[in-house]
Amino acid sequence: MRLRNIPRAEGTIQSHQAAIKRPEDQKGCWKQVFGNENPIYIEIGMGKGRFLLNMAKQYPNVNFIGIERYSSVLLRALEKYDTEEFQELTNIRFVCMDAKELSEVFAKGEVERIYLNFSDPWPKARHAKRRLTSTEFFARYDKILAEDGTVEFKTDNTELFNFSLEQIREYGWTVLSYTYDLHHHEEMNKGNIMTEYEEKFSAKGNPINKLIAGRGTETPTE
Repeated sequence: MRLRNIPRAEGTIQSHQAAIKRPEDQKGCWKQVFGNENPIYIEIGMGKGRFLLNMAKQYPNVNFIGIERYSSVLLRALEKYDTEEFQELTNIRFVCMDAKELSEVFAKGEVERIYLNFSDPWPKARHAKRRLTSTEFFARYDKILAEDGTVEFKTDNTELFNFSLEQIREYGWTVLSYTYDLHHHEEMNKGNIMTEYEEKFSAKGNPINKLIAGRGTETPTE
């Protein structure tokens, strides 16, 4: 789908207090950006920001960073942040960048958790390396994730989900838990915050897949 370019997006991002303009300058110093020692969680491909803003509201003792590649999409997240419901939040920042550059922006072990929600499936086989759950991207996550950190992935695309399970094991990490029907999995659905896509697909009756991966050795539960 072709994204509509919004001319004012770049200017809004550059002037917004919650948007980080030169994220590479903050490498190793993100806790100073927030002014506390709270853990840092990031969402890659955050879209319009509904999930991350609600997470920041629910968990004030965690610092959240939303990463979005497209300025016109990030603009929508900033507009949502500026609403009365979220504008007082101090534990969230936004970055417009390509996820390929993660190691240029975060230091080793600086991130405690990575969220991937309804990522682009890149269905053609020749584009598999572009998928955010490919071994190529897990190598990038490995460079910034804390030793006991985790990656959480949600999607309605079962083919992509199965690919992701395989890629995690191929990379040498462990699938700590997973389900093919999140909303009917009592344990994994506790405290679940839905994204825009999740609500849309669920309303159509599509089951939501979720996995949690890390460097641990626990036996995965379904």
